[in-house]
Amino acid sequence: MKNLPQIAGGVAGAAVGFAATLLIVELVGSGNRADPIGSALLAVFVFAPAGAIAGLVLGTKLAMRMRGGENTGSLAGNSLRAFGALILLCAAAGTAYYVYAVTTATPWLNPNAATPLLQFEVRLPAGAALPASAADVAIELQTDQNSMPGAPRFNQFRRDGERPVIAGDVELAFRTAHRQLEVKIKGQPARVYRIGLTAKAPHAAQLGPWQPNADGSEIRYRAKWPGRD
Repeated sequence: MKNLPQIAGGVAGAAVGFAATLLIVELVGSGNRADPIGSALLAVFVFAPAGAIAGLVLGTKLAMRMRGGENTGSLAGNSLRAFGALILLCAAAGTAYYVYAVTTATPWLNPNAATPLLQFEVRLPAGAALPASAADVAIELQTDQNSMPGAPRFNQFRRDGERPVIAGDVELAFRTAHRQLEVKIKGQPARVYRIGLTAKAPHAAQLGPWQPNADGSEIRYRAKWPGRD
């Protein structure tokens, strides 16, 4: 395709123009500081696209100049071809991400997907009381997208020397890396544990190592996917 270098130059110029415009807006501090969300939307949907178009034309022109006498087509025609290629690339990238998101999503996003569980154990500080029943324990998984009640597993409560150990599980219904587990035991202060799993939460065959908490307790956990041990 004789126009391919010009098209490639235009697409590359658009990408550079988009990124450079956002950087300039950030460095200059353009926008209303009292409304940072509105300013960000203005930068992403107005300034940056304008910069991308300018970069596309400049990139196409530069590619045509580098080719010299081997050029085919006008600047306007090659710029339009580059713009069309850019739209196709953006559409392909968006489609690919959508397919990935749907095929790997957990059930609340994809009803046909399996629901992974966060299985965990909490080892309380020495001297803490072991809960008398599951009703004395409230568990909640908190994320940037939802909160989910968990289920204590009273038959797995035990003592590890002088330290009580409680166990439970909760569904990982959304794909996000921002998770924390809140554990409330009757008569004790609430405890919050950071869950260091990736967004997709891959299956693990066993519980991970104990991780210390600020109050002297510890937690260990794993993601368990249905049909896998």
